[in-house]
Amino acid sequence: MMVFGVVIGLTISVALLLIEIRRKNIHQWFIPWLKRKRVRPQDGRTIHVMFAFTDHFEPQWASPDRQTEDARVSIWAEKYPPLASRYKDADGRSPVHSFFYPEEEYRPEHLEKIEGLCNQGLGEIEIHLHHHDDTEENFRHLMSGFIERLHRDHGALACDPDSGKPVFSFIHGNWALDNAHPDGHFCGINNEITILRELGCYADMTMPCAPDPCQTTTINSIYYAKDDPHGCKSHDSGQPVRVGGKPWGDLMCIQGPLGFNIRNRKLGILPRIENADVSLSAKPTPDRVDLWVDTAVHVEGKPEWRFIKVHGHCAQDHDAHYLLEEGGLEQMFDYLDKRYNDGENYQLHYVSAREMYNIVKAAEAGETGNPGDYRDYVLPRPANLFRQTVRA
Repeated sequence: MMVFGVVIGLTISVALLLIEIRRKNIHQWFIPWLKRKRVRPQDGRTIHVMFAFTDHFEPQWASPDRQTEDARVSIWAEKYPPLASRYKDADGRSPVHSFFYPEEEYRPEHLEKIEGLCNQGLGEIEIHLHHHDDTEENFRHLMSGFIERLHRDHGALACDPDSGKPVFSFIHGNWALDNAHPDGHFCGINNEITILRELGCYADMTMPCAPDPCQTTTINSIYYAKDDPHGCKSHDSGQPVRVGGKPWGDLMCIQGPLGFNIRNRKLGILPRIENADVSLSAKPTPDRVDLWVDTAVHVEGKPEWRFIKVHGHCAQDHDAHYLLEEGGLEQMFDYLDKRYNDGENYQLHYVSAREMYNIVKAAEAGETGNPGDYRDYVLPRPANLFRQTVRA
């Protein structure tokens, strides 16, 4: 009877696992996860941890009234500076929040408040967009106007040192970059990656998105994607960024960590997906932070420089209150500082999306030393970063 019970238990566990794999689209990336290689730096070499919070910042989430919408921005403008200023990384820098702001939700009043955080060195503004059944002509029009507005009216976005034109990093709404959704939802443009490059996008930071079906088979990577203008989801694979390498294709993709958290099990059996989401329902607990670091997203040939890109939807009321008022960010920053900023085994570097890209490019070029010195390596600071506001 005991053997029979064990067999039944195992059968049920396997059945549950197979159901979960299909329901959560794990089959799309499970094999690449199994084949991953554990990478470790040479013994005695300090591990540098680059940490970026990329926020899908959507004040108009769930179509609120204007008072609620305004409050969602104000809480960040008011609560984030005193919280972030309590923490310093190995370079003396406080955490910097990357606000990927949606084009379709633009209000100058909201951007002015975020601009104030940028003036204090605590934020940078990048671009987010939700669209559906779009056309190339409309996409170019919307994006070009938004790029110009952010740069001209809010001092946002870096400028390319050669062309002088504003450039940006991008997160696609509903994860559907390059028409990636299998049902054709939330995009409509198969040559989106080409257009993004032509508009001045230097890096896409959409992934990971598991369990969403838009998730790529390439995971835990920093790589170049080449667009197939006639096919969708061209960023599903590409060529890794490596030390001594050169740019390839159309667009760099910088992914956050993706895998399984065996310390947090559904029904006590199935490990939960770790997808770098930070929210009330996905709290940044120490075991998760350890997973982010251990995943070791890096430029090939430089495993001691590790890039952690987490994301959230931090304008949503429950998440904002948890992160800013109920200790969510404090717990995460406390543990990062205690565990990964001892100055010997680890050094912590808080970076924006732009700064993360710059440090990736420095690694690709073979630079050594303190990665924090390369925050402005290729792309300079936007005009509003650390800008002193002059009052009459």
